[in-house]
Amino acid sequence: MLNRRQILGASAALVSTTAWAKTSNMGLPEAAVMATAETQTPIRPTSGPDYTPVVTLNGWTLPHRINNGIKEFHLVAEPVEREVAEGMMAYLWGYNGQSPGPTIEAVEGDRVRIFVTNKLPEHTTVHWHGMILPSGMDGVGGVSQPHIPAGKTYVYEFDLVKSGTFMYHPHSDEMVQMAMGMMGLFIVHPKDPAFMPVDRDFAFLLNAFDIDPGSYVPKVMEMTDFNMWCWNSRIFPGISPLVVSKNDRVRVRVGNLTMTNHPIHMHGYDFEVTCTDGGWVRPEARWPEVSIDIPVGAMRAYEFDAKYEGDWAIHCHKSHHTMNAMGHDIPTFIGVDKKALTQKIRKLQPEYMPMGTNGMADMGEMEMEIPENTIPMMTGWGPHGPIEMGGMFSVVKVREGISADDYSDPGWYENPPGTQAWEWTGDVPDATKAKGAKTQITPKPMKHG
Repeated sequence: MLNRRQILGASAALVSTTAWAKTSNMGLPEAAVMATAETQTPIRPTSGPDYTPVVTLNGWTLPHRINNGIKEFHLVAEPVEREVAEGMMAYLWGYNGQSPGPTIEAVEGDRVRIFVTNKLPEHTTVHWHGMILPSGMDGVGGVSQPHIPAGKTYVYEFDLVKSGTFMYHPHSDEMVQMAMGMMGLFIVHPKDPAFMPVDRDFAFLLNAFDIDPGSYVPKVMEMTDFNMWCWNSRIFPGISPLVVSKNDRVRVRVGNLTMTNHPIHMHGYDFEVTCTDGGWVRPEARWPEVSIDIPVGAMRAYEFDAKYEGDWAIHCHKSHHTMNAMGHDIPTFIGVDKKALTQKIRKLQPEYMPMGTNGMADMGEMEMEIPENTIPMMTGWGPHGPIEMGGMFSVVKVREGISADDYSDPGWYENPPGTQAWEWTGDVPDATKAKGAKTQITPKPMKHG
């Protein structure tokens, strides 16, 4: 983590002259910057109520300082370069060097003061999504406050009156700025450490971009067509695994700032939905799931006990959201014989490779040439071959004996003997087949004796 001092003069525009009078003699807090896309070890609390800090997948927590009992943070809205995955960079807008911006973490009952410096080429604001606060701090440009002009700094100050998972994003040229990657998480921990305790607390945002193969900047003029489906502006295999010690109580918080819903499915476990945008779900109202749909502009948190060792997939169950760099005008060639056509094309283009005649699995194995700054539609290799995934996909890695602050990748799980699917080489029983499309009546079981 790098730190830099933002040198700003007395001409900085603040929310009001009253706010300036409160803060002018304090100076701005350090504006921390993150230069890597790797998941950072969370910051343990050093004062106030204890809590398990959140682990932001491929992200980090923004440091703060205490000033007369107020927690002060400094967000810098600015153009950033984000490594979406190895081999691809995106030129985005974000906060403090990254998109999404750093996670802000505090405790219910805290008073926070957040300096926002605008280094974008246009004005901006910050909306604190889902939080209860004064109208003038809500961050809707033109409604609750003036827009923050380029080069200026505004201050937001309010009390955290409830715990939960919240988000922040602009409410100023919102379509463009969110499509460019401007968003972040705001986690408010309960003031009672005994309320909803967990051992591991993961969080990430669902976001999406429309970046043409070979290019760097998202297309932002319409918000219905995307080809890069991301968690925290990362795509598989660039998304970090969720590393868990066996028997940990685990929480996963997921916020959705894309333009469509996402059914997030986790293998190997059932879980309880324990939190929504509105707050914590009462114990008697929780429900069991293995998939949870995250609506647009919403968040859901679920919890489980990590009883079962292994590598368990976690992904969006909209299958096309686990593929990337897709062209949407490609015809389907399944069942088409391309042999004669391939011979003709190879006379002009010797490297031509026919694809899609047997499905798309061959995309996961090919080492075909693609444009610069582009990744394959499906990629990633595991211990047993190509994983054939991309986009919104990662792995929950449950292992025995991982220490409390260890989130490093433990490698692939080695299945114990007798617990892995194997090839059958003996006789195979006849497979019953349906005889037609009509509803069939299940035969009654035969009586014996």
